[in-house]
Parts: sequence; structure tokens; C-alpha cells
Amino acid sequence: MLIRERIWTKNFIVVCLSNFFMSLNFYILATSFPLYVKDSLHGNQQQMGLAITIYVIGVVLIRPFSGRWVDRFGQKRMAVIGLVIFLVASICYFGTKGIGLFLAVRFIHGMSYAIASTAANTVASSLIPDSRQGEGMGYFSMFMSLAMVIGPACGLFLWKDKNITVLLLAVCVISALSLLFAIGIRVPQPKQSKIKLALNVEPTKRKSMHWSSFIEPKALPISLVGFILAFSYSSLAGFLASFTAEIHQSQVTGTFFMVFALMIVLFRPIVGKVFDRYNEHYLYYPAILLFAVGMLSLSQAHSGIMVLVSGFMMGIGYGALFSCFQALAVKLSPEHRRGSATATFFLCFDSGYGVGSYVMGLTSSFMDYRMMYVVAGLIPLLSLVFYYMCHHRLQARLSIRNQDINIT
Repeated sequence: MLIRERIWTKNFIVVCLSNFFMSLNFYILATSFPLYVKDSLHGNQQQMGLAITIYVIGVVLIRPFSGRWVDRFGQKRMAVIGLVIFLVASICYFGTKGIGLFLAVRFIHGMSYAIASTAANTVASSLIPDSRQGEGMGYFSMFMSLAMVIGPACGLFLWKDKNITVLLLAVCVISALSLLFAIGIRVPQPKQSKIKLALNVEPTKRKSMHWSSFIEPKALPISLVGFILAFSYSSLAGFLASFTAEIHQSQVTGTFFMVFALMIVLFRPIVGKVFDRYNEHYLYYPAILLFAVGMLSLSQAHSGIMVLVSGFMMGIGYGALFSCFQALAVKLSPEHRRGSATATFFLCFDSGYGVGSYVMGLTSSFMDYRMMYVVAGLIPLLSLVFYYMCHHRLQARLSIRNQDINIT
């Protein structure tokens, strides 16, 4: 029996913890800052939304460059640089007395998150054996899911007394912990042949400044499928509270997200092993159907139990799909382009979340929340065609071609 290569190395645990604290910072502020804008800065609903939107804009704008910088200047270096800026931005919130300055800091904070998260994800994929990428990235993203569970509750708890000093001190400490763990990371050096390959390929791309210098072409098809998933998911993050209030089930909103995240955490190890041992299609098709059925069930929910059942289904489906897409984006790309592949995936995913939030908001204003969730449930089904045409069929052709070469 072959001895399986280790995933839980010291370096892997350190980068997971660094990413956990960085994600925890994000979810705490995503919950508390709209309330801070309303209560302390006396902002309107549009400005409350801008507290999140301007952050996402900063993330999306810097994503393509972050992958290129990680590949060129090094994974750990960019992780540390990104987290230094991330910590400085967290500290700078202390001096934001007006809405304009506050949004400017939010924008910079979003850019630093893009750099640091791209580097952290690239480091994690580099530390995981190629034969266990699905399982390893599943464990890595599980820490993000834990932050998704803990962060919103912490944000509301820290803001309950409307004391911005306590809130900001907490997020600064969390940012500092993320930076300290990043400093302790040791990134393995690639083989000499791979270094030469990177050096021979990259300078040409830098001179031409072709779009492929920033976007990894081999990761793009599966990243676009991730765009569709994020587009649909945005309806949960942005509008579930309003929907549950409309059906008089506001008390289950927080529990919904706990169930959703718990299913992601519980099924991540299974999802990773299936990805590594079998074809990714065995994950995608059941998971996308489960996510779509969960969304459509939510659209017809009249009770708290039905809302939670839909969260159960969507949590399993979303957890399988996210880790599958992220692992595929890295697996399909050259090793020296892992940073660009990671940035490509998150660029598409973040863009899907941002565009989806706006479109779903328009949909709910023209129709109602039930119809919005019907639309959000049908969108993943449309991705079946895109996945089959741009990934499944292409991989089948490559497999047949490789078999013909081996026979010859």
C-alpha cells in the first residue's frame, strides 16, 4: 500500500490560520460596518450598501494584477505585503470621521484583501501534494467557512453597544494575527526546471502585456462557471433577511447561515476525497442540482423549517462546488502560473457576486423576493450547459487524444 502524502504539515496549518483571521476580519466588518454607517456616520441606505460595494470594487480591480505579482515576486512576499496594507487599513478606520474618507479606506482595504487572499490561496495550493489538491483545498476553504459562521455573530456582538473603538481594536488584533501567521510561512522552492520554464515564459508576456499576462487562460472556463455560482449565491447574502422578514420568519435568518456553513464544513473532507479519487464531474452535476433545488425550495418556503431545509441542501451543494472549482482552476494551469490561476478564479467569483447583487436587487424590485429566488434557482441550471461545453466535453476530448498518443 502506498503511503499517502501529508496534507496537515505545519506550514499548511499556518497558512490556514492566516487566511482564517483575514476572512474573519472581512465577515465581522461586512456585518457591522453598514450599521456603523447608519448609526454613527448618519448615512442613508445607499451609503450603507456602499460600505460593502466599494470594498468589492477594490477587490475586483486588483485581482488580475495580484496573481501576476504573486507569480513574479513570490507567494510569501506578496502575502506579507498584502497583510501589512490590510493591517494599516484596519488601523486607518480610527481616523475616518466622514463618509468620504471612510469609503476611501474601505477601497484600499479591499485591494489589500485581494493581494493577501490571492497569495494565501496560492501558498496553500503549493503546499498540497498534486494527488490531493481537491482534499487539501477543501480543508483550506473550510477555514473560510468557519470565519463565515463566526464573523457575522462577532460583528453584531461587537457593535451591540455601538462602540466603534472596541470594534476597531478587535479587527486590528485579528489583522495582526493574520500577518504574524503569514510571516511564519515557509514556501517550498519549485524545481529548477520549473524555475527556468517560468523565467523563459514570463518576460515575453510582460513585454507584450497581453491579457493572458493577468488572466490564466486554462483556468478561465471553470472560473466562468464559478461566476455563475456566485451570481446566484449573491441573492442569499444580500436579500435573505428581507425575504424572511416578508414571510414572518426573521428568527431563522441567522440559523440559516449557520446551517449553510455547517454543511460546508462537515462535507468538505468527503468532497475533497471524491475530487481526488474520481472525476470532478461526479461532484459537479449532483452538487449543482442540489444547490438549484435548494434555491427553488427557498423561493416557495412559508415556514422556518423549509427555510432551514433549503439552507441544508444549498450548503452541501455550494461547499462541493466552490472547492471543486477552486481546485480545478489550479490543477488545470501550469505550476508557475498558480498565482494567476487563483486570481482568475477569484476575479470571476467576486465579479459574479458583485454583478449578481445588483441584478438580483433589480429583479426583486420589479417582481418580488419569491420570483427573485426562482430566477436565482434557474441560473445554476443554465450553468450545466456551460460546464458541459467548456469543460466536460473538452476534458473528454483531451482524454481520448492522450489515449491515442499512448497507443501509438
